[in-house]
Amino acid sequence: MSIVKNSPVWRPFTQHALQPNAFKVSHAKGARLELVDGRQFIDAISSWWVITHGHCQPEIMQAIAEQAQILDQVIFAGFTHEPAEKLAHRLLEFSPKGLEYVFYSDSGSTSVEVAIKMALGFWLNRGEPRTKIVALEHGYHGDTIGAMSVGARSSFNAPYEPLLFDVERIPFPTKGSEQNTLDALEIACRLKPAAFIVEPLIVGAGGMLIYSAQTLAEMYKICAKYNVLFIADEVMTGFGRTGTLFACEQAHITPDIACYAKGLTGGAIPLAVTMCRREIFEAHYAKDRARAFFHSSSFMANPLACAAALANLELWEKTETHQFLSKICLAQKSYIERFSRDKRFKNARSIGTISALDLNTKSSSYLSTISIDLMAFFNDLGILLRPLGSTIYVLPPYCASMQELELIYNAIDAAGEKFSNIV
Repeated sequence: MSIVKNSPVWRPFTQHALQPNAFKVSHAKGARLELVDGRQFIDAISSWWVITHGHCQPEIMQAIAEQAQILDQVIFAGFTHEPAEKLAHRLLEFSPKGLEYVFYSDSGSTSVEVAIKMALGFWLNRGEPRTKIVALEHGYHGDTIGAMSVGARSSFNAPYEPLLFDVERIPFPTKGSEQNTLDALEIACRLKPAAFIVEPLIVGAGGMLIYSAQTLAEMYKICAKYNVLFIADEVMTGFGRTGTLFACEQAHITPDIACYAKGLTGGAIPLAVTMCRREIFEAHYAKDRARAFFHSSSFMANPLACAAALANLELWEKTETHQFLSKICLAQKSYIERFSRDKRFKNARSIGTISALDLNTKSSSYLSTISIDLMAFFNDLGILLRPLGSTIYVLPPYCASMQELELIYNAIDAAGEKFSNIV
C-alpha cells in the first residue's frame, strides 16, 4: 500500500490527529519520488531543501558505495581518515577566503550549536567573556536548544521556552526599512555581544523572506567595527540555493563562522560542518586542557558522508552543474513573475533557485489548517509542496525540467483558484 496507516513512527512537524497517514516512497530519481503503487510525486522542495543535483545522483551514489567497501565509521578523536582530511582541504578551496578550520557534525542544528559554542569559547579563552548572542528577527536555525534559542520564538519552540536563553533580536530588513535594522544592530553591538547570527539573503522557515546583499554586507561591517563575531547560517542557502555557491559571496564577505549542511552531500546522507577563522581555533589552542573545544558527535566526519560530499564538490567543478543552476534560477524568476499582479496572491518573490508567494487568505498562520489543506491539494496533483502557513514556496532540485516546473506552477495557480479569498 502507498499509504501507511497505524504506523508506530512519530513523524516530524506532524500533528498525527490531523495527518495520521504518510505516503510510502519506494524509489527516487532526479526530481521525482515514486510510491510503492507506482504513483509519482514531483519533489518541489528538494525533500526539505537537501537534494541539490537530484535524487540518487549517480556519481554521489557511486562514491558512497565505493567508500562502504573500505571504511564505514571510525572514532574521530585521536584518529582521522582520508575522506575527512581531503574534504576539509576541498572545503577551504570552495568557501569564502579566510575560513581556515573545519569542524564536523551531522546536521544543520548541530552545526549551529557548534558555532554558538565556538563563539562563547573564543571570548572566554581570551579572558573577556561575552555571553549575549544577537540574532535576526524571524530566523530559524534548528531544533536543538541553542539553535531554538537564537531562532524566532514561535509555535515551533513555545513548549520549551523555559529552557531557551535570552537573545537580542534585530528587526528584519524589510524593503525600505533597512536602516532600522542597521541602527538596531549597531546599538546592540555597542554592548559587546559575543556574536551575531544570520541566515544570509533569505530567512527560510520564518517565511522565505528575502533581503539584499548590500544589507548583508552592511550588517557584516557593523559587526567588524565593534569586534562582534559574525555567524552565517548557510545550512539552507549553501550550495547554490541563492544562485551562487554560498550566499555570502553575493555580499563579498567572509563570515567569522559559517554553518553548512543539507546540500553538503548533495542531500544524499547527513553531514554538516562549522567553519571558522584561524583566531577562533587558536583561542582554544593551549597546553591547558580546560581550553579545549568540548563538543563531539559519535558519527562526526563519517567516511561515507565525507565521500558523498567530495563527490558533490566534484560536481560543482563541472560546467554542466552551473548551467543547470542558471537555468533553474532564470525559470524560477520567470514563473513567479506570472503571479506578481495576481490578487489571489501577495508578495511574489524569488532569489536564485527559490521562489515564494503568500496566498491571499484570512487563515495565514503556521498553526492554521490552511497549510494542511494546501499540502493535501498539492499531493492529489502529484506534487510535494509543504507551505509555511499560507506561504507557498518552490525550492526544486537543479535537475528539475521545465515541464516539471510548469506542473508545479499550474498547481499553485489552481490552489489560488480554490483557496484564495479573492477569485
